[in-house]
Amino acid sequence: MPSRIAVVTGAGRGIGRSIATKLAARGDRVAVTARTAAELDSLVDEIQSAGGDALAVVADLSDRAAPQQLTDAVRQHWGEIEILVNNAGVGSSSAPQPLIDFDDEFWDLTMMVNVTAPYLLTKLVLPGMIGGGWGRIVNISSINARIAAMHGAAYTASKHALAGLTKATAKETGDTGVTCNAVCPGPTKTLMNNKRLEYDADRLSTTVEDLEAQASPLGRRIQPDEVASMSVYLTGDDASGINGQLINVCGGVVTF
Repeated sequence: MPSRIAVVTGAGRGIGRSIATKLAARGDRVAVTARTAAELDSLVDEIQSAGGDALAVVADLSDRAAPQQLTDAVRQHWGEIEILVNNAGVGSSSAPQPLIDFDDEFWDLTMMVNVTAPYLLTKLVLPGMIGGGWGRIVNISSINARIAAMHGAAYTASKHALAGLTKATAKETGDTGVTCNAVCPGPTKTLMNNKRLEYDADRLSTTVEDLEAQASPLGRRIQPDEVASMSVYLTGDDASGINGQLINVCGGVVTF
């Protein structure tokens, strides 16, 4: 497979960082974005030390102008974007509340980062992908695109919306050489999910350790690398027949 130009959002840590390093190890040129420059700089150093090629672009995707600025920076540096991984997201752990008490500003923030930013980025990269006859879009969704998160109305709704965007994109671009799929992780060992376990442990009067042991039929949480491996596979030539799918990486938490 030839070297491709890839963008990974929310790449500073966790799933996004693992996806970026795996893409770079495959030989792709990887533009990584997040809000924290130090995290991106350490990631770029890691990739370059391993012989890869990476570009750091600091961006806050809650800013509606950020997607245009990000894609412009990548095009000026390398050219048209061929792989887009929409990984950045706001989790339910940031402000969990019952729906009746839910914070409206947090709802708006969640929708902006989890749905509108991927929508805008997809619109911006599609012309180049279609023009080149090849492209891969992978949206990092969640099993909460299938089942609800307690006290996470915004997260649940946003991940359902991202699933819909995935299917709509796939429907419109399937005959152009471009595919769009979503990966739906279950409870994954990330900082975001750590906070969720802490909240649920307090809510349920149990321990984080007990919740972690019950997180999946595997008796553990999923590792970021396990999500990344599926995500990177979907960006390759071997996955050309997979389009418009929501693929669970959850250890069997959901089976549909």
